[in-house]
Amino acid sequence: MGRAPTGRPTSFDIAYLAGVSQPTVSRALRGDRSVALATREKIERIARELNYTVDKNASSLRSQRSNTIALLFFEDPTPDESMINPFFLAMLGSITRAAANRGLDLLISFQRLEDDWHVRYQDSHRADGLILLGYGDWTVYQQRLEQLRRQGTHFARWGSVSNDAGGGTVGSDNFEAGRMAGEHLVARGRRRVAFLGHADSHYPEFASRYEGLCAALRTAGLEPESALQHDAVTSEEAGYRAARAILAGGIPFDAIFAASDLIAIGALRALAEAGRSVPSDVAVVGFDDIPAASLTRPPLTTVQQDIRGAGEMLVETLLANIAGRPRPAPRLPTRLVVRESTATG
Repeated sequence: MGRAPTGRPTSFDIAYLAGVSQPTVSRALRGDRSVALATREKIERIARELNYTVDKNASSLRSQRSNTIALLFFEDPTPDESMINPFFLAMLGSITRAAANRGLDLLISFQRLEDDWHVRYQDSHRADGLILLGYGDWTVYQQRLEQLRRQGTHFARWGSVSNDAGGGTVGSDNFEAGRMAGEHLVARGRRRVAFLGHADSHYPEFASRYEGLCAALRTAGLEPESALQHDAVTSEEAGYRAARAILAGGIPFDAIFAASDLIAIGALRALAEAGRSVPSDVAVVGFDDIPAASLTRPPLTTVQQDIRGAGEMLVETLLANIAGRPRPAPRLPTRLVVRESTATG
């Protein structure tokens, strides 16, 4: 089982104290799911008690890997200078934690479609694989993903699971989330629900949310009205413009389901300017549960995605791709956070 601990702690010392082999320690500290959970937890506890740190240089020489992964954000329009969707920014902590728990370093940068950003990472051996957050227009972006696959680049991405034939995507169950939002609005007595967000192949996550909403309405005996769907990307300004367009159309509506919280926040501003009271005149539901959702007037009812689970799943999916192991289930559940924007009074 190894040797008694002496001097600076090593993986052999941990193996001795845990009563396992040294290769088991190495696999456990990499987060390898082939090691039983109880054994991994025991090994991780002993490693913390010994203040053990992985010798990444030695590990890299053995595995021909950098023990580094890269997290690349897609540049989104934002009111500030960050150019990062607040939902993805909130996911950063969970990804960092998941990487650290596996002894991995994390590089953070942006994806820019006009240059070959992947070359700076895996192809130059700076990172063993990529985690991609955000994508813009899917019909354009999927061409880049196909290029990455052809070149053998290991990656995991957050997005629409149903649109991924390659098996590297993690995402929420957007259809069921849309259905849940629709059922909530119907239960609040709403009958004419507008949807703000693209509902086509260019933005498949939004489209699935809209399809779930339509399913909930039809189950309640209500027929969705195409004139109450208006395209919008994920920004407050897009939500504001979309809500103004729906208002200008003159078709009555008593609820809005926005494809993201940023869109919903813009819609709240447009409704306030038009003298429409929320929720008495119009109930509003968003999507993501970003920190700003609880600070709007009124606070926003929204669909909460599992940020903590997302970070864990993205890292695990990437490592499974790198190692050629089976990937975990790609869909994460959502839950509705009910606040005053859909209150019944």
